[in-house]
Amino acid sequence: MGLDSHCLVCYSSIVTGIALLYIFFDVNYFLRCLFTIGWGRLFQKNKKPDETTEVYGICTSQDLDIMFKHMNNARYVRELDFARFHFYDRTGLYQEIKKNKAHVLQTASNVRYRRTIPLFNTYKITTKIVSWDEKTLFLEQQFITTHDGFIRAVVLSKQTTLNFNVAEIMAKLTGKDVSYRPTPPEELQDWLSSMEKSSNRMRKRD
Repeated sequence: MGLDSHCLVCYSSIVTGIALLYIFFDVNYFLRCLFTIGWGRLFQKNKKPDETTEVYGICTSQDLDIMFKHMNNARYVRELDFARFHFYDRTGLYQEIKKNKAHVLQTASNVRYRRTIPLFNTYKITTKIVSWDEKTLFLEQQFITTHDGFIRAVVLSKQTTLNFNVAEIMAKLTGKDVSYRPTPPEELQDWLSSMEKSSNRMRKRD
């Protein structure tokens, strides 16, 4: 086998391997996670967990809905993952979770779409903790278009932890008393109330 033939076989193997990765895994998702966290570590300052973090994005052709005009609903939720991972890493929460061999699960989310994000529009996603208890973090995230500062979507999420005392870690990272809790916004209280009603209804059916 000549050198050219050997190179062709190697090239074909690489292309096949990459194709298989894209077939069986969402490669772009993992690459975006690595890029977002890596960029934050290299170029952004650390934050405290009671501060707000920001990541930026742009609506591309891969984000469009069936009308080919603006971002589809599923892409909002996908983008929130990257912003949330970035928040945990920049605030030191990820390091504490890893140190305690704990886990964080997103057990609920509430998305309110206010206005679409058109093709090629840039936006930022802000992430902040609005409340917490011993086992749960409640986040608020916003999609804000950069050209006009308009809040396009607002998202509340419930992050439930395992093997992790949220109150103690928040006190450690913020320097505040372990008993301190921010007052939950009214919409969060209403959302929690609606989830409790839903849970009660499901228990009756079970």
